[in-house]
Amino acid sequence: MGIAAALLGDPGVLVLDEPVNGLDPEGIRWARTLMRSLAAEGRTVLVSSHLMSEMERTADHLVVIGRGRLLADLPLRDLVQDGASTLVRAPDAARLAAVLTGAGAAVEATGDGALLVGGPDAAAIGDLAAAHAIGLHELTPRRSSLEEAYMTMTGGSVEYRAGPA
Repeated sequence: MGIAAALLGDPGVLVLDEPVNGLDPEGIRWARTLMRSLAAEGRTVLVSSHLMSEMERTADHLVVIGRGRLLADLPLRDLVQDGASTLVRAPDAARLAAVLTGAGAAVEATGDGALLVGGPDAAAIGDLAAAHAIGLHELTPRRSSLEEAYMTMTGGSVEYRAGPA
């Protein structure tokens, strides 16, 4: 009813606070479609929500505010790409890690013999490995989720923090 009332005046800007809370899956899909169609008409649709997975499916552009300060104002794809990494497995992981680090990549050993590489994309990692005659067993791009990117971005802006996950 709140969304219907907000649309009565045919607004150019629509502000929705937690519009899908309490809706069933069909209602969520309907609300998502409505918001996207309103934006496609040229309207501005501002949605405030704590449901990261829903925002990841709905939003095109994000504004993140922490402690009253603007932390981000960018397209969703840019935010999740910033946290992207590549999972790499190689028989000579130590040598590959040294090559990647030398090329400016952030390399983290996962503990199961794999490397989590930030910086270069999978193609660049594969090219570096080939140039150094290092065999690869796995090269899997991993996109950061909105939740991961958000938690990283706002880590210094929270007043109260949950215990370890």
